[in-house]
Amino acid sequence: MFVETVKTEGLAHLSYMVGDGQCAAVIDPRRDVRVYERIAQRRGVTITHIFETHRNEDLLTGSQNLANRTGAEVLRGTTDEYDVPYAQMVREGKRVELGQASLTVVETPGHTLDSISLVLRHHETGESALGVFTGDALFVNDVGRTDFYPDRAEEVANLLYDSLHEKLLPLGDQTVVYPAHGAGSVCGQGMATRDFSTLGYEKAHNPRLQLSREAFVKAKTGEHHDYPPYFRKMEELNASEGPGLRVCPVLPGPIPVDAFARKQEEGMLVVDLRMAESFAGGHVPGSICLPADMIASFAGWVLPYDTPLGLVAASAEQAERAALDLARIGYDRIEGYLNGAVIGWAKTGRRVETFGAIDGPDFKAALDGQADFTVLDVRSKPEVEEARVEGSTHIFIGELTGRLDELDQTRRIVTFCGSGQRAAIAASLLQRAGFEAVSVNWGSMAACQALGCRLER
Repeated sequence: MFVETVKTEGLAHLSYMVGDGQCAAVIDPRRDVRVYERIAQRRGVTITHIFETHRNEDLLTGSQNLANRTGAEVLRGTTDEYDVPYAQMVREGKRVELGQASLTVVETPGHTLDSISLVLRHHETGESALGVFTGDALFVNDVGRTDFYPDRAEEVANLLYDSLHEKLLPLGDQTVVYPAHGAGSVCGQGMATRDFSTLGYEKAHNPRLQLSREAFVKAKTGEHHDYPPYFRKMEELNASEGPGLRVCPVLPGPIPVDAFARKQEEGMLVVDLRMAESFAGGHVPGSICLPADMIASFAGWVLPYDTPLGLVAASAEQAERAALDLARIGYDRIEGYLNGAVIGWAKTGRRVETFGAIDGPDFKAALDGQADFTVLDVRSKPEVEEARVEGSTHIFIGELTGRLDELDQTRRIVTFCGSGQRAAIAASLLQRAGFEAVSVNWGSMAACQALGCRLER
């Protein structure tokens, strides 16, 4: 018997292949599915079953694509919220044999109403559970968010409490926990950096599992989670039928400068993947700063789905990786990347934009005097509640484009976050919207704390 983990960086998504003998199952596959076929070939097994542990909000699943390629059966939890035409609905107790191993369905609603967990057993160990694939019900050091049903907040929090204490923990301390997400995922808040654990360890150390039912429900209903607009798009696509939606697009190659400029004039949105500092030093006018390692966190907030995208990258490899990351959350309209990057653009005599910057010492000096600018804090609400610059304006970066009318374009605006990275994204959005006097505070809160700036709490 084997269990292999496939980790998708950025999205912090964990999928699995488990098998024995000649059969294997894939659990929560990502959109680009060839990785599972390669594992199956190396292991000498046939993929016979594909499980979805819950309705995915943060990425496109690869279930349809993998099923079409392998003939495997797709199984998922029962729901009356929407139809899932490509999958068979399963209920508690459904058992799938994989050689001498087996996976048994346990219904674990709370994160979503259709959530299931899969208990791994082997004939040699009888009914004692070896592991459990918990989806987004239980993480390492955290549990799933329960805010997807705001009008039923207490109900679903109670459902998750029951799932954890009546369905999962009774499987035994020895049971290995295989969650669907790890640290950095938007599906939780306090996940540990380890990708697996045991029920015994979680029972002893997971903060959420130490709470009484009343305290658990209060804590879950009091959490604040961001809800990117692309979540709805993922729901829509993941519930729809059509293999074309599941096949990863191939990134077109480099685009010559003249053609790139023409496409931009025709409506293509330019997305710059380089480091924020590079973007600040020079970029294609009208482009959005979105560093490649921040795609998973912010693309779904700032990029539209109905607009073609052109990439500016430091290398072909960076462009190709970014295109794959974008495809995993449904962005398929990628025209290609700018040949020669910004230097190539500039060499044709075209205009290059920059925006200003202010470092920590100058920022502190301005605050100690009478700052002639607006400090725009684009951090999340929990971050701002911990500490903020006196007199600053808070608009979360994901909401910025919809709240531009709250800002005074006649004043200089200094964008601010934890370190300056998100601030650069915000500055690019403001500049694209016509704000002319925009600067980034490099260092932002980290620099403020190091220099002793006056902060509100």
